[in-house]
Amino acid sequence: MTVTLTEKAEFRLRAFLKSSASEENQAKKGVRISVKDGGCSGYEYGLEVTNKPQPNDIVSQQGNIIIYVDAESAPLLEGVEIDFVEGVMDSGFKFSNPNATDTCGCGKSFKAGDCSPNGVPCS
Repeated sequence: MTVTLTEKAEFRLRAFLKSSASEENQAKKGVRISVKDGGCSGYEYGLEVTNKPQPNDIVSQQGNIIIYVDAESAPLLEGVEIDFVEGVMDSGFKFSNPNATDTCGCGKSFKAGDCSPNGVPCS
């Protein structure tokens, strides 16, 4: 399972995790990355802070960041690069997914081949 964080994304996540973790759970605090049905293209990325893996999570580490990947989402996340961008109109985490055959203008959802469910309009 390969999910890559850019230097900016790792820095942002590390600072966020450090500020949100208590001392007793700081060692296991990480981010869970998943894909859910939804969004305007069919699939939507999920990124959440957690301090324990789910039973089926694939666990890896990049730098000081523990990454938990939902096993069902893993095939759709293989090779994903996560970056953090700051701009006047849009700031946040951006996903570059080699498995995506189409993405939405909002940048938060994608389609992968013919297996995507019907999307819903961007709001």
